[in-house]
Amino acid sequence: MERITEKMLKKRVEYLNKLVGIDNPKYSTVGAYCLDYAYGGVQLQQWMNELGGIHDILRCGYCSKRELYKLMNAYINGRQDERAQV
Repeated sequence: MERITEKMLKKRVEYLNKLVGIDNPKYSTVGAYCLDYAYGGVQLQQWMNELGGIHDILRCGYCSKRELYKLMNAYINGRQDERAQV
C-alpha cells in the first residue's frame, strides 16, 4: 500500500479546483476547495463566502489522509460524471 502524503492530497484539491473552473485560487476564493488540518486529521473544505465561511464537503469531519484521499477520489468521480451528463 502506497503512503498517502500531503502533496498527494494537495494535487487532488488542485485538480478539483480546476474541474470547477478555479485555477490557482487565492485565500477565501468563494467556491474554491482547500484542506484543513486539526485533531490529527485532515478535512476537505469549500469556501462559502468572502468572510471565511467554509463547508465540510464530505461531511466526515477530520479523518486520516488515506481515508480523505479515497473520499476525494469518489467525490471527483461524481463531479466528472455530473459534467459528462450535461
